[in-house]
Amino acid sequence: MIRVLVADDQALVRAGVRMLLQATGDMEVVAEAEDGAEAVRLAERHLPDVILMDLRMPRVDGLEAIKRVLAARPATRIVVLTTFAEDANVYAALRAGAVGFLVKDDEPERMVDAVRRAAAGEQLLAPSVLRRVVERFLAAEEQAAPDPPPGLTERELEVLALVGTGLSNAEIAEELHVGVTTVKTHIAAAMDKLGLRNRIQAAVVAHRTGLVDASFRPTRRGLG
Repeated sequence: MIRVLVADDQALVRAGVRMLLQATGDMEVVAEAEDGAEAVRLAERHLPDVILMDLRMPRVDGLEAIKRVLAARPATRIVVLTTFAEDANVYAALRAGAVGFLVKDDEPERMVDAVRRAAAGEQLLAPSVLRRVVERFLAAEEQAAPDPPPGLTERELEVLALVGTGLSNAEIAEELHVGVTTVKTHIAAAMDKLGLRNRIQAAVVAHRTGLVDASFRPTRRGLG
């Protein structure tokens, strides 16, 4: 059973999300929060697997709540709920460690799928969206010479490069002719060695270090 915390300052939104998720049979909404401060407190009490976090809430906003939750429990998977996909705060939330975002007028099935994929550690951003996110992150960073990430095995470099192109675990497994569980193991090992919280940060590192080129294709360094 996937344990979910819903944080949104609108009671109607919280009620709708709760009904949607609990009807799936494999999810349980363990708590609801109406602001960021309550979200942090309830996350500590109920230890959810996934948090659906609105960004614009009173007292403590969603961005600050994300930082506080992940500081205490880095393994928590946080999906941002937003009204505007281009909201600058979305990018700040992803940088802080959120694993993806949902626009509130998305189809209900997309929210259900996002929670399941977040709980499983899967990619939550479509390649086209990932491209915009990575480009924005890189534009805001001081660029250094592209050297491969230190301490990774050749296979971990290969997997990291493919994460940077936006492929899912299943697609990476097919590309490398290995099992999905093996892919998950390599991703987890690479992220642990590099101190990364999510696949978005991993994709940024893959681009920054030259494992993926500007056309979102793996370089020979990544697969060679």
